Amino acid sequence: MVAERVKIKGTVEKIIYQSTESWYSVCDVFTDNSNQIVVVGTMPYISTGEEIEATGCWVLNKDYGRQFKVEEYKKILPKQKNSILRYLSSGAIKGVGPKIAKKIVDQYGEDSFDVIANHPDWLIQISGISRKKAYEINFDFKEKSEIRDILTLSNGTVSSNEAVKIHKSWGKNSINILKENPYMLCFGDFGIGFKRADEIAFSFGIGIRDKNRIECGLRYVLQVYANRDGHTYVPNKLIKESACKLLNVDQTDLEGFFEEEGKIKGVVSIKVNNEPCLALNELYFSEVNIAKKLEYLDKHVTRLDSSNTLYIIEELENRDGIKYANMQKKAIFKSLESGISIITGGPGTGKTTVVRALINIFNRFGMDYALCAPTGRAAKRMSEATLNEAKTIHRLLEVESGGEFSGKPRFCRNAQNPLEQDVIIVDETSMIDVSLMNALLTAIKPGTRIVFIGDINQLPSVGEGNILHDMITSEKFSVVCLNEIFRQSKQSGIVVNAHKINNGEYPDFNEKYDDFFFIPVNEEEIPNYVANLCKNRLPKKYGDDIEEKIQIIAPTKRSISGTINLNSVIQDHINPKSSNKEEIKHGETHVFREGDKIMQLKNNYDVEWYDSNNGIETLGKGVFNGDIGKITSISDEFIQIDFSGKKIEFTNAEIDQIDHAYAITVHKSQGSEYPIVIIPIPSTCPPILRTRNLIYTAITRAEKMVIVVGDKETFLQMIDNNSKANRNTMLSALLRGKNEN
Repeated sequence: MVAERVKIKGTVEKIIYQSTESWYSVCDVFTDNSNQIVVVGTMPYISTGEEIEATGCWVLNKDYGRQFKVEEYKKILPKQKNSILRYLSSGAIKGVGPKIAKKIVDQYGEDSFDVIANHPDWLIQISGISRKKAYEINFDFKEKSEIRDILTLSNGTVSSNEAVKIHKSWGKNSINILKENPYMLCFGDFGIGFKRADEIAFSFGIGIRDKNRIECGLRYVLQVYANRDGHTYVPNKLIKESACKLLNVDQTDLEGFFEEEGKIKGVVSIKVNNEPCLALNELYFSEVNIAKKLEYLDKHVTRLDSSNTLYIIEELENRDGIKYANMQKKAIFKSLESGISIITGGPGTGKTTVVRALINIFNRFGMDYALCAPTGRAAKRMSEATLNEAKTIHRLLEVESGGEFSGKPRFCRNAQNPLEQDVIIVDETSMIDVSLMNALLTAIKPGTRIVFIGDINQLPSVGEGNILHDMITSEKFSVVCLNEIFRQSKQSGIVVNAHKINNGEYPDFNEKYDDFFFIPVNEEEIPNYVANLCKNRLPKKYGDDIEEKIQIIAPTKRSISGTINLNSVIQDHINPKSSNKEEIKHGETHVFREGDKIMQLKNNYDVEWYDSNNGIETLGKGVFNGDIGKITSISDEFIQIDFSGKKIEFTNAEIDQIDHAYAITVHKSQGSEYPIVIIPIPSTCPPILRTRNLIYTAITRAEKMVIVVGDKETFLQMIDNNSKANRNTMLSALLRGKNEN
């Protein structure tokens, strides 16, 4: 028997329980019929003293008796002075306590809410309220009201954290956008996929063949292929197959969207090898612009007088006591002669030596140059290796937020305000995706020379595209491949075995290296074995400070030897639960604890940081995907994290931006080097991850020592498998002039 739905109206007398995560609440309500009842359900931002109108049904709880279970509710702000005072005194508005509440009500009486919402300047007349505080009160009052409306409209399908993100992104338009097209939630930085958007849309009565649903579904499929596989375009045939599965419709329901150009917003129709395809606008136009700008910069560069370059090189050799190899000299000359030059090679082949030589030569010519890399760790490593400042590409371009939760940066350096340097040297080019490359090239003025450094055998960028590969295979630019391992690197097991692996050869497991070890371990024993290495064996041999220098790099997130389980096991060993350490739970299983090693999961251009190293306080903004830090303190409202000296405070609502980093995936390790790397190789490693370039990338992340732990047969299978996931990209064809559109 279905319980009868009824309406109640009354005043909240007491909040018995309220979850700030799910907003499930239990409260005493004094109804208009003078009855006191217990009301339960999802009621965001409900406060003592406010009047509510709720729809729901009566239920019988075996422990607590008769209760009213809320399905929908709306808040009715109190109108009488006493009720207004009680509401404001409850702490419902941030910055307003009992004393301030009384002053506001004494001054404005029944108009208090109108003043707070519409005339914050009037609050300044009250002692204890500054202009800043008045507007903070105004903002919190309106924001909570609008967020509550989002949560109420979504009827439990959107979490409070997601509602905050929606409101910050869409503001006052949130409700209208949600009602009109809830599938727009798939395309912001809200963490809401198509299935969740479907739940919300269906709760609004939107049908399965709704135009917005099909259009957004097609665009969502493109986005998935871009984010998951790095494709910048997808054949129509494949899109139709995937979209039908996602949308649970027939191909006939999709046809109209493919027949008419511009039918799908944000998508362009193209032909590749005479096959109809679709591409996201941003990715298509980025690759087109990259191709045009690379060609222009390569052709329109001032040719340098390199007649005395040999003399300068000999001078540098004498000064530094080195002898440049022939390919290194070739790389130097090509970089001076070309507008666009590419230097590639594995570890120990002297890429950094070439960069140092180029810096000296550019200084001789009086040329201004900039060094940059895609990540903070890569930029730091470049700085240390060259003894010159290197910046992240984002910092070089003077990044700013593109808007709250837009997920896109805005760069102050652009076509209208280009970079001023004569030369840009870019390291770890294999990591650069299409969007970042486009932003960099857009900000480079005509006549600038660019030197790209990278390892073509590493994994491609996490983001869309295959920039380094496409530039090289286009055969349009100067490319020098350094392949000679230098004497000082020939003693390194890391370098020697990395090159062996890259050539499809097995390491010599009988060779006694000081920096390369393979330890066979059964899969079920890997987590505890690795934990023991980190906690006991390595610190015992090399000192306690070694613990901070260890990075576990795993092929996969899942399985007993994946990053998720490893992080849990390592946390228990390295940073166990303690009464002296605060902690906070996130989701069902994640526990963040003071002292935890964590990684930033996405770029946050707005968050402020301060650095007080050397007694000088520096302020700045921004923390980026892949940055590693340590949680220094946890409070009811904030989590403080130290990112290599940059101290940042996140609200607890922003906790989804971080994850544990005792163990990270190979993809997340790109562009970074760590003193000691431990690589677990389980026998259940998925076939798609058993590839040579993945294990090669993992091993080349180690500076001083690499320890491979796990199944030898799987390790050898990875070396044997030289297959690489193909990425559908247009850049190489565009550069060769073979694109069709």
